[in-house]
Amino acid sequence: MLLVVLSLIGVGLLLCVSLCAIVLLLSTRAGWLDRSGSEAHKQHERSVANTGGIAIFWAVTWPLAVLVIAAWLLPTDLWPRDVARHLPGLQHETFNAAILLGALLIIHLLGLIDDRVRLGPLPKMLVMLLIAAMLAIAADMRILRQFEHYGAGGYLLSVGLSVLWITIVINAFNFLDNMDGLSAGVAMILSGLYLIITLAGGQWFVAGLCALLAGALLGFLAFNLPPARLFMGDGGSLVVGTIMAVISVRTTYFNPYSLQLHPHAVIMPVVMMAVPLYDLFSVTLVRLLAGRSPFRGDQSHFSHRLVRLGLSKQRAVGLIWLCVLATGMSGLVIGWLEGDLALIIGIQALVIIAVLAVLETGVRRL
Repeated sequence: MLLVVLSLIGVGLLLCVSLCAIVLLLSTRAGWLDRSGSEAHKQHERSVANTGGIAIFWAVTWPLAVLVIAAWLLPTDLWPRDVARHLPGLQHETFNAAILLGALLIIHLLGLIDDRVRLGPLPKMLVMLLIAAMLAIAADMRILRQFEHYGAGGYLLSVGLSVLWITIVINAFNFLDNMDGLSAGVAMILSGLYLIITLAGGQWFVAGLCALLAGALLGFLAFNLPPARLFMGDGGSLVVGTIMAVISVRTTYFNPYSLQLHPHAVIMPVVMMAVPLYDLFSVTLVRLLAGRSPFRGDQSHFSHRLVRLGLSKQRAVGLIWLCVLATGMSGLVIGWLEGDLALIIGIQALVIIAVLAVLETGVRRL
């Protein structure tokens, strides 16, 4: 089963590279371009097709849909022995997979529309909340499910926190899409780390989703590394954010049948997403302190601030990748620890973010 899941990286890679080439050609001919100066938070100086999200969307959803359908239609003896053992589990995930595919389609269409006509923040936020509610309620993708042992109040708390978390993660990756290779690279690193966690825990469905996303993003980066020939646009960043939110929620950090809440149940997803969350909350704070709407694009993102401190765009992106890898590996280790040790590793990762904030503000004052 391990080799089957890992092979999905190649499937996502080949599909995305092929689709990116097609999308790039068609978008250039149709004039579906992100033009220089069209958005305040982007620094590109030439027109670039912003439809790469189409390739990412289909590179993940096609194989996922085919696998789920094949699990019902193909006789068991046609599957490899390792896979056949897990067919009942895959069939059990059919409904959740259908909800996920529907949610991804809705958020993808929202992004494509926004890339063309620039929707306001309110309709986008409403759709994100709707998607988050669909996933949390209909597909049972909830965090802190131990609270549900305490009745309706605990269930509502779990649903509310899950909707909030999913919405925050979607926005975090949408905000990160402001420099060549940034959002795709961050998501690729995190999906790779989550792949290790889920493989170690035997969570084959989530591991397959991680593998598909990692492969698709690797293929997209061939077109998105500076100087980018293709942007993912909101049609891609919203999809990537949704998938990353689902992966973070569905990855098991604790025994769901235990009433004991281990520290890493709360800490691990926050540590894994520490850098995207830092960018989201820091840029929101900067905009609010300046009297601007947090949803109005500008160049106050973490990556832009690093460039203003003297780094080139490529070095800024590379530094953020390294930070994601550092905090992500801390989250990876937490999965094998218990109690105080997990808490210490979690605090260590958050200290890394605090050091970044202190250095960032200190150098700016100098």
